[in-house]
Amino acid sequence: MNNFYCYNPTKILFGRNMIERIPNELAGVERILLLYGGGSIKRNGVLDKIREVLQRFELFEFGGVEQNPEYETALKALAYARNKKIDLILAVGGGSVADAAKFLSLAFHHEGEDPWRLVTQEAPPPRQMLPVGCIQTLPASGSEMNNAFVLSRRELKRKLSFNHIQLFPRFSVLDPETTFSLSPRQTALGIVDIFVHVLEQYVTSPVFAPLQDRQAEAILCTVAELAEPLLREPENYDLRASVMWCACQAPNGLISRGVPADWSTHMIGHELTALYDIPHGQTLALIWGGVMRHQLAFKQEKLAQYGRRVWQIVGAEEEVARQAIDATEAFFARLGVATRISALGLDAGNVADEVVRQFSSETFQNLGEGRNIDLDAIRAIICWQA
Repeated sequence: MNNFYCYNPTKILFGRNMIERIPNELAGVERILLLYGGGSIKRNGVLDKIREVLQRFELFEFGGVEQNPEYETALKALAYARNKKIDLILAVGGGSVADAAKFLSLAFHHEGEDPWRLVTQEAPPPRQMLPVGCIQTLPASGSEMNNAFVLSRRELKRKLSFNHIQLFPRFSVLDPETTFSLSPRQTALGIVDIFVHVLEQYVTSPVFAPLQDRQAEAILCTVAELAEPLLREPENYDLRASVMWCACQAPNGLISRGVPADWSTHMIGHELTALYDIPHGQTLALIWGGVMRHQLAFKQEKLAQYGRRVWQIVGAEEEVARQAIDATEAFFARLGVATRISALGLDAGNVADEVVRQFSSETFQNLGEGRNIDLDAIRAIICWQA
């Protein structure tokens, strides 16, 4: 097992009506920015509930955060937050809203002209960051319990990730009933996101970390078992609750302690989102199989372990590893999520050219835990998924 540190200060308020407990978490806070997306919280009653619970605070609202949060929108929210002298940002929605809130937290006290330089790490982060709270209504990214965010800048066709130890939310509310109104498509893409988050930290070069392996497998087995029943019963509280907790556990830092992590599927997927505006979960389903097929020899031991323990595949190691990839893509397909680029009406060769060109325009470093995925490999991975 590799050396590691472990730190996660986010307080979780899980279950029915936990929104009512938020005032207990707001010591020293008077002015709150309520940040949300396209308005579903208006239709499902969550916004009215928040207004009622927070009526003794000065509450300001900014809506319209995109599914993949845009830098230009985030800049408008930042100017508004500064103008209102906000004490805390309350992100209500999925991972995109939480990501935008973390960017505001990072940039709020930045004194430079272009906060994008913070995201590219060309400017140092400020010493002080604005606190963030979350009300999670779309289980997927796990941003409600980690210190990372992803932000897109359409004009540059870039989607970048950033993390900082001060960006853990102060608290996050996870009420499964707020997810009842999610569409089947939103639910399915969220499940893919959860699943690949775990795979990125689990199907890697092996080290002796049996507890972390079993923790990762527990999340994978739980999601695989509950995903299709959940799509059939979208208002089943127990199913929603279990998947919501899995989403939170996948990228909160626990299963990645002491083990290598890959993240190449995410890095390539980010480019697909930036170039083609494909939803994040969909990009992961498109790319993961190609990464695994290209890296089969390097990852064979863990792929075979994954196949045996999660999908109950038996046989010789290489064959089990190959079948594990197929079983994962079949699972995504049963959820209605495409695993081939042609299913989106795109030509894989053209997509590969665009992605490689985009990577080439940046300061590119090889991807994967072994740093063995270069630009030629990225082209091959995408073309594998034609």
